[in-house]
Amino acid sequence: MSAHRAITRETRSGGGALPATPVGTPLRRLGLGPLLAATARHHPDRIAVVDPADKPAWSDRPAITWTYAAAAEIVERLARGLRGWRLPPGSRIGLCLPGSAESVLAILAVEAAGHVAVLLPVSWDEERLLAAAQGVGLSAVLTQARLGEAAPAERLCAVAARYFGLRYLAAFGPDVPDGVINLDRFVLDGPAGPAPDRPPAPAGFVSFAGGDPDRPIFRSAEALVAAAAAHLVVARVAPGERILSLIAPHDLRGLATGLAAAIVAGATLEVLPVFDGTAFATALRRPGPTHLVAPAFLEDNLAGRDLPPNLRSATFVHRAPTRLPARNRAPGGVQALRLDAVIDTVVFDETALLSGRRGGPGDVAAILGRPDRLNLPAGLLEIRHDAGGRIIFRGQASTVTALQRGSLRTANPMDWRETPYAANLFAGLATALDVAALRAEADALETTFFAPA
Repeated sequence: MSAHRAITRETRSGGGALPATPVGTPLRRLGLGPLLAATARHHPDRIAVVDPADKPAWSDRPAITWTYAAAAEIVERLARGLRGWRLPPGSRIGLCLPGSAESVLAILAVEAAGHVAVLLPVSWDEERLLAAAQGVGLSAVLTQARLGEAAPAERLCAVAARYFGLRYLAAFGPDVPDGVINLDRFVLDGPAGPAPDRPPAPAGFVSFAGGDPDRPIFRSAEALVAAAAAHLVVARVAPGERILSLIAPHDLRGLATGLAAAIVAGATLEVLPVFDGTAFATALRRPGPTHLVAPAFLEDNLAGRDLPPNLRSATFVHRAPTRLPARNRAPGGVQALRLDAVIDTVVFDETALLSGRRGGPGDVAAILGRPDRLNLPAGLLEIRHDAGGRIIFRGQASTVTALQRGSLRTANPMDWRETPYAANLFAGLATALDVAALRAEADALETTFFAPA
């Protein structure tokens, strides 16, 4: 049984309804590391991570394909090195990396070392990085020496000079600045060997709502696995298949649909952190069943193109507030994307994500119109409209908490979590997601305008 099926308790046929799960029933507690290790033990030669072919051009680093066994070994080498930094368990370690293999290995290594991975978008400037480091209380940062014309390691050296709580700064790549730990040597010369008999419990992740360094959100490792499992019920990624993602693992949308989804499913992950049309076309046409994950705005660019027959699904990720695409594609029409292969995933800041196959009973437009249509165990994810029409969630997949002055509050999976968004409905289907307060004001204006004289 695959990991995501075990987590969601999906029926073997995959076509029937999911058995009811009492709201208070705890779900299996898993982190990404144990799932990676399990696949490495049973399928060591299966491909885990594929670097984009153009990686040398923007990083001066070779493009490497990692098997699950090799990835597990490198993760443990990195984790052993991080444990040697003598940081207290659960320390916050920033990851300012693109979505290449180094990013994947570093995220897993921080988890394996028992620390909290703080996801710092590599596009952030010095001021935003400084604000995040101070607000979260970073003890260390892992980054990269070069990314195109940018030099993330040098940018973070400037941050370290202004924030004295940053005890360790390390980077992958050639030409690592003075005073920065060289992670390549760290991996090659570091201690090897199996994982400890009692590895530390996964400590979780921090991402930033709306890309705002002043809005850090904590999510436990098991909550991330649950979010990926909920997405996989819809995406149906089989073990050994490939997820080709155009979204880097900098936040919930990139993690749950990419890295976490691949590891939970035992699949292969390939991320294109620097988009290039030629490189994307080449990657898309590589042999093997492929599941594409892309920002929603790219759908129009793909709809009229000749796509390979091995494309099993195309997930288009929307950020709320958003306008949902029209359901006007007729099956059998002249189009590159089959209706039943299109998945819409809507991300509600860093609180939750909702996925559904377009045109079917689990279409996100239908679920947002009638939340009772969500066919997932209640302990995994539930969705409702509150009295004001705002969309709220509860369940393990939406168990998050805001960092208050760097400290964590205990999160209860059974608590309802509000979002600021409400659905605009037409004929029972959601056509858009708006900020609830703004939508209410717009409705009031329309009512006044059309009031009888």
